[in-house]
Amino acid sequence: MIRDLSQVLRRILEDSRLSSRFPELAEAQVSFERPSETFSPGQTTVNLFLYDIREHLELRNNEPTIERRNGEVVIHNPPKRIACSYLVTAWPVGGEELPLQEHRLLSQVLQVFSAYPTIPEDFLANTQLAGQEPPLPMVTAQVDGVQGAAEFWTALGNQLRPSITITATLAIKELFEPDPTPIVITQDFQILLLSSEQLMPATEQRFFRIGGRVTDANSQPVVGATVILVERNLTAATDGDGQYSIGVIFAGSYTLRVQFGDLVQEVNIDIPVENEDSNYNVQLQQ
Repeated sequence: MIRDLSQVLRRILEDSRLSSRFPELAEAQVSFERPSETFSPGQTTVNLFLYDIREHLELRNNEPTIERRNGEVVIHNPPKRIACSYLVTAWPVGGEELPLQEHRLLSQVLQVFSAYPTIPEDFLANTQLAGQEPPLPMVTAQVDGVQGAAEFWTALGNQLRPSITITATLAIKELFEPDPTPIVITQDFQILLLSSEQLMPATEQRFFRIGGRVTDANSQPVVGATVILVERNLTAATDGDGQYSIGVIFAGSYTLRVQFGDLVQEVNIDIPVENEDSNYNVQLQQ
């Protein structure tokens, strides 16, 4: 995945639409070498050295996502947001005033990367990064880039030279698919009623919210069906997955009526359900 990110950054710099505006950049090769003392490219090069990989704590999200599938739910943990930082340097070869050539190349790289606060989907095609949500943010020339630049270059065994820091953040999803779990079909509320005279506990009243799924004769979800709890005159409509919920209700026996077009079907239910195998799902019959 990180390799894909590096390839995407190369695609951005090698975009054919840039050749007329930035001819020097168009003729340069893009590499990902460690710019040590022995690094000496044979042709003009823009080098992106990946020097730091860490979790982007400011983008951390602890909220799981819930996916509904055929009356079950799959709870996905949020992806980790990983920031990958590159040190971008320019290495001109041949010609006069090499430092000025270096500055020109860096300015062109800066303009290109600065144009993309997030990486466009076009550059992500045929990589593991395609379709990531939210889009991959990219920060160019951040103020808190390489700390202690002189020491950094000394550690690389090379002399200090101008550079740009590029940080792109990708999302790493969970490694294994979570097991689906049944949708909760009964929600239990308990309310403690107090005596008005002595403000002492008197009785405990239980209320419930129920939920289920409406399907057709082929077990496909029915969208927009009306579900009515007859005795309480409570109604709900099924969503895009055929799911509905109704409440708040006292415990007891009720009639659940489902209407969809000319189809009307009634079932008798008990709240709460009597056993784990019971539910409030309704399959419409023609």
